[in-house]
Amino acid sequence: MQRKDHLDTFGIVALTGFALLLAVNQVVIKLTNGGLQPVFFAGLRSAGAVVCIWLWMRFRGIPLEVVPGTALAGVITGSLFAVEFLLLFVALDLTTVSRNSIIFYSMPVWMAIGAHLFVPGDRITARKAVGLAVAMVGVSLAMLDRRGGEASLAGDLAALGAAIGWAATALMAKASPLRLARPEMQLMWQVGVSAPILILLAPLFGELIRDLQPAHLWGLAFQIVVVVSAGFIFWLWLLSKYPASGVASFSFLSPVFGVGLGWLMLGEQVGLTLIGALVLVAIGIVLINRRPA
Repeated sequence: MQRKDHLDTFGIVALTGFALLLAVNQVVIKLTNGGLQPVFFAGLRSAGAVVCIWLWMRFRGIPLEVVPGTALAGVITGSLFAVEFLLLFVALDLTTVSRNSIIFYSMPVWMAIGAHLFVPGDRITARKAVGLAVAMVGVSLAMLDRRGGEASLAGDLAALGAAIGWAATALMAKASPLRLARPEMQLMWQVGVSAPILILLAPLFGELIRDLQPAHLWGLAFQIVVVVSAGFIFWLWLLSKYPASGVASFSFLSPVFGVGLGWLMLGEQVGLTLIGALVLVAIGIVLINRRPA
């Protein structure tokens, strides 16, 4: 498939499906935390993904080699990846999927700020500034709304930290020497470094095994095979075929789907304030990612 300069029907359907997968991912994490301690769960997920990505690279004939000059950037990126998912899994243990989706998927806001500071030529324009302001108001509304469900400030702050960690990881892949590595190798650095970090830190967060049931093991397998391995590789493939701005513009769908699934599958309360916060974050993300006329 040749690289395209615009999103076609396949790209639109694929990116919508990926946004839905990310929303389902949050529900799966929330439910699987009932059987596995969150940080241990995140570590097992990364460890399992190492095996899956290695098998994929063997199947495609992609060499498992370190590009000269990328090792330090790879270790830093993997460490940031560990922090991101430590905070995300803990956040979903403390707060609702709906609240977490709005705050965590504000990542493009922090990405735009980081790119302005560290990526030459990627400046914050007037339109982006408006988008940043609107999205930040939405995130603030979500964090200030303490009514209904698991309205945990600690969970909200963990979700915010995870969003910033995600942006930092993405910036490392974009602006550090790691950009010279293949996407599969970038992902291998992320899961390969994060796995031991998360597993070693896990005992600090309590018992590793909770009320473990077969459904929780299925959730772990879904995370490893579908989300991290197949899902992330598919997204990287889409990014290589379609304009980055077009791919990024679909990120606003993930919090929309996340709030909807939290309400539909988990019975979470979604009040007018939370809906307003969702709308503001979605509008902000669209403004940040929209291409100039």
